[in-house]
Amino acid sequence: MSRIGKSPIAIPAGVTVQVKDNTVTVKGPKGELSQTVNPDIDVKVEDGHVIVTRPDDEREHRAMHGLYRALIHNMVVGVSEGYKKEMELVGVGYRATSSGQVLELALGYSHAIFIKLPKEIKVEAKTERNKNPLIILESADKQLLGQVCAKIRSLRKPEPYKGKGIKFVGEIIRRKSGKSANAK
Repeated sequence: MSRIGKSPIAIPAGVTVQVKDNTVTVKGPKGELSQTVNPDIDVKVEDGHVIVTRPDDEREHRAMHGLYRALIHNMVVGVSEGYKKEMELVGVGYRATSSGQVLELALGYSHAIFIKLPKEIKVEAKTERNKNPLIILESADKQLLGQVCAKIRSLRKPEPYKGKGIKFVGEIIRRKSGKSANAK
């Protein structure tokens, strides 16, 4: 039995979960999310908990059991608390500004980069004196948030010699020493 799949998901106050025609819809104070579930996997809402079960121990069913339980759990947490990611721009002259759903980045290229973000994501760019600029992204959808963060990071990945680039706050970049002084 899947350790993740068999644990029930507690539904917090203010969140409603509906299951209809293999689609799980979760509504809460931060928004509404829905996920289509494989017809083999059974999802039930019982006395304040969501329970995900599978028909047998077939390899495919075991894999989907934990997956759908995790996806539904992420939706419940997303609509109740929300998800937040902070990214840091490390480098001389690297800047970020946001206006509405458009994020403008200056990353050392000859041009500025404009990214139009989905309406489900709230963006804020902070710049403090003597600190690296920060990009703060918030959303109820964990999957979409991760995808947008990966896209932003791919514009200028942190490099191993000076550590310049876009990185997550708290991320540790493995550094290399560079040229050796007494190489023969």
